[in-house]
Amino acid sequence: MRHIALLALMLILPLVACAPRPGPDVLLPVTAPVLQDPALQGSKKTRIWMVTTRARDKTAPWSFGQDRAPAPSYGYFDISIPPGHKSGAIDWPKGRPDPAKDFVTLDQVALPARRFLQDVGNDQIGVYVHGYNTSFQEALYRLAQLSADAHVDGKPILFSWPSQAHIAGYIADRDGADYSRSALAGLMSDLTRGRSTKKPVLILGHSMGGRLTMEALRQLKLSGRSDVLDRLEVVLAAPDIDIDMFREQMAVIGPLKHPLTVLVSSDDKALAFSARLAARHGRLGTADVHDPGIRKMAQNLGIRIIDITDLPSEDPAHSRYVSLLSGAEENAVTSIFEGLRQAGAYALDQIGL
Repeated sequence: MRHIALLALMLILPLVACAPRPGPDVLLPVTAPVLQDPALQGSKKTRIWMVTTRARDKTAPWSFGQDRAPAPSYGYFDISIPPGHKSGAIDWPKGRPDPAKDFVTLDQVALPARRFLQDVGNDQIGVYVHGYNTSFQEALYRLAQLSADAHVDGKPILFSWPSQAHIAGYIADRDGADYSRSALAGLMSDLTRGRSTKKPVLILGHSMGGRLTMEALRQLKLSGRSDVLDRLEVVLAAPDIDIDMFREQMAVIGPLKHPLTVLVSSDDKALAFSARLAARHGRLGTADVHDPGIRKMAQNLGIRIIDITDLPSEDPAHSRYVSLLSGAEENAVTSIFEGLRQAGAYALDQIGL
């Protein structure tokens, strides 16, 4: 029966695309003459800072692959967003990258950890922790898209862990995420050092990245680093976490100074099949905000659970957060939480979106 469930997962998960997935070649910087094209005057450049526990790709050393590195790598990529970019979409190259139509890499720079932290500084910071079945280039360009469309001032940082980027790599991905727990906790500690609690670092963990985020928070608490936790604003989007496990994690972490927010969708098929593989143990990302037990859990744990099932979106339910964070309003991410400081479970229409 387990093999049948795995086969069903591979056939039905909405994460499977019909078109070939982008390879690491999309991260090769374009040549300078191409950028002089007058058609690029409306393009936008965004710098994505990155920390990764992936090893360099052996066949494409300008990128990072699925293997684990003994220590994190640091650096940044400059990405060009084309003039006709549609909010919420990633304009992948179809063949040779064309800056007039596609996301393209302009530059990439590797940095030592100390220089990385100096350059990032004490500005507004948002850290994106991607989910299962995600390549480095997919995670990097997703954050470039979110950074361009969410209109959030500050510096976006990708924390990329060694996902197999394969639909059948679920167990290996979970191990790769767990392997990266200490590195993420260390990054959180580094980024919050000397920072005011009134200027927290935003952490966005998607899917299995939500599990990794929670494990890093738990490790910080067990290490006596409440000072770090007080300087974090954590959002879990479609978190692939067993609900009972989440309760235990929060029992250790305790209520955060900036309440943790969970974005859920009741129609998330990816998490439904994850629950099936886990003997039908419910996933946090499909929690029912109308369930009295879920409402009580949110109140007791001091968290906010927001159901975005009814949000109009062209994305699969598992990636619906992209539509939410890619709104046209300035500082759309921050506006989600305005007037919603109390713990509880909410539907989308209850927060004015």
